[in-house]
Amino acid sequence: MPTPPVSGLLALHSNRTEYLFDAVELILDRYRLDALEPEVMLVQSNGIAEWLKMALAHRTGISAATSIQLPGRFQWSIFRRVLGPGQVPDHSPLDKTPLGWRLMRLLADLPASEPSPDFASLRHYLDDDDPLRRHQLALRIADLLDQYQVHRPDWLRAWAAGRDVLIDVKGTESLMPADQRWQARLWQRLIDELSPDQRRLSRDRLHQQVIERLTSMPATSPNGTADLSLPRRVVLFGISQLPMPMLELLSALSRHTQVVLAVLNPCRFYWADIMDGREWIRYARRRHPLRHGQELSGIPFEQMHQHAHPLLAAWGRQARDFVRQLDAFDDAERARARFALDRTDLFDEDSPADATLLEQVQNHIRDLSPIDEHPRSTARRDDRSIVFHIAHSPVRELEILHDQLLTMLAEPPGARPLRPRDIVVMVPAVDDFAAAIRAVFGQYDERDPRHIPFDITDLSARGSSALLSGLQWVLHSPQERCRLSDLCALIDVPAIATRFGIEAERVPQLARWMEGAGIRWGLDREHRVAFGLDACGDIHTARFGLRRMMMGYAVGADPNETGEPFDDILAFDEVGGLEAGLAGSLAALIEVLNDWRRESASSARPAAWALRLRALLGRLTDARDDSDRQALAALDDALERWLDDCQAAAFDDPIPLAVAREAWLQALDSPSLGRRFRGRGVTFCTLMPMRAIPFEV
Repeated sequence: MPTPPVSGLLALHSNRTEYLFDAVELILDRYRLDALEPEVMLVQSNGIAEWLKMALAHRTGISAATSIQLPGRFQWSIFRRVLGPGQVPDHSPLDKTPLGWRLMRLLADLPASEPSPDFASLRHYLDDDDPLRRHQLALRIADLLDQYQVHRPDWLRAWAAGRDVLIDVKGTESLMPADQRWQARLWQRLIDELSPDQRRLSRDRLHQQVIERLTSMPATSPNGTADLSLPRRVVLFGISQLPMPMLELLSALSRHTQVVLAVLNPCRFYWADIMDGREWIRYARRRHPLRHGQELSGIPFEQMHQHAHPLLAAWGRQARDFVRQLDAFDDAERARARFALDRTDLFDEDSPADATLLEQVQNHIRDLSPIDEHPRSTARRDDRSIVFHIAHSPVRELEILHDQLLTMLAEPPGARPLRPRDIVVMVPAVDDFAAAIRAVFGQYDERDPRHIPFDITDLSARGSSALLSGLQWVLHSPQERCRLSDLCALIDVPAIATRFGIEAERVPQLARWMEGAGIRWGLDREHRVAFGLDACGDIHTARFGLRRMMMGYAVGADPNETGEPFDDILAFDEVGGLEAGLAGSLAALIEVLNDWRRESASSARPAAWALRLRALLGRLTDARDDSDRQALAALDDALERWLDDCQAAAFDDPIPLAVAREAWLQALDSPSLGRRFRGRGVTFCTLMPMRAIPFEV
């Protein structure tokens, strides 16, 4: 008979993700849930989610009934479970996206309705009455206020009560700077326009109610079962930062539920005092020991290089704050006894003499060793664990990387074989590198021995498929010059080419016709008027090229061989035969683009934009493969989410194309755990803090 989960909070610390996973797997095996009872796991990214599921499947043979969630959504689900679905809706009225549309509406009235000098900076910024500028500002402010709801609810409580103050971690209030008081005023306006029922649904109020309810309920006995409305176990894995309210919720939840936190901690000693801000994180309980028993809180920072590792002091602030916040809730001795564990600190303690350069750095950070105590490096000649290359461009960087990986895959640095999927490449902004990655790593056919399979993750949804990229260009086309290269790229999108009857093997031929017929830029003369270049007339526009193609199809080669235009049109005589339908397909595409340019010129309400955008998708695309169908389904879902957000925010003002376009595409890019991270080859991703996935390279 399996042992049911023991309620309580267990924090596991280690400098290696593998050790943390082993410990979590031991807990899952020792305290088993019922068959098909979901195992709730919280992660901070889809990469960790995917690795965790694959690791569980590899270890146990299957990964099923696993509910992997983001902490924010889990927090709201607990609110609903504890207080009841009838008391808490699916979403908060002050969620980030609806909040942006509430601000969009409020900022539109700001110049006229708010003469207060507190809003002077906002009025100055919005003086040109540009809706796109106002939308971008609303999104930035919504993001800021959303972070306040998560991390500083005490500020928002004070602002809602009319006090323009800031509160530090000790509870001391100070008056807000004059140039920042607009934040408090704007929050007051947001709260004032909510109904009493909606104000009750603020995260802070719900959080306090849930904490009181969980604390007042009788605690679950060590061998009992948790309340059926709560998950019997919650595992947090690979999360590098949690706000204090979330830690408070987990602590209260641990009275009734087994809460396991797998914390990646680079150092086995107490290291909170080696960087600025140490005076704000003093807790009565201190889990980790002092190195050599030495208290570092009184040592000046200019002397800290003699007592701590400089890399940890420079790059460890986020991890430091999270680990130290846990001290207020974590009783390691009690947890070890309650969960029958020998230890909860799972740091490796060996420092072999033949350690690689990378292992030496990791060991020094683990041991909080200052530079003066580091022995002279004894790296082997074949040690490639840390290598620096200098290159003059991203493309050259990737070419060097490709050559290095070929060598590494042929001659693995370790004892085990190295697979492409064991390698991760992190770049500052993967969207900026994507084209160069495809050019360098995609230059060899799969049958070529130099081919290295690869996957690009963390891309924005709009750049993840040819269909979405093509649609994005069409949405911008009223403000684009519509060059020949743009039109050629558009007909190269399979879903768009299929919609207009252009077969894939005919695309190069149509592109040659377009170039030969003289198409260079612009749809027609009317399109050029928007750029103030109507004096250029129709020459070299898409309409100009189409007329030449049609004339060539109608009369063929010049019958009089004079080379003179007929009715001011010089025939392009390459169009003919059964392939002439390509010109008709191009004419239909240009008609759709022209109709969209005219229709999108006027502002409309969100519901009207939804009709326009769905009509555009119907006229422009015809998905025949699964990836394109998924892209169209994602676009439709994003459109529905946008309309729901506008409805929740009571926003129904007319907006121009620029705002509607960005709102739709941003809804498409909303974060999700459903996107694949680790594929069959080398994983290219964005450089993010605490990528807690143990890649080999």
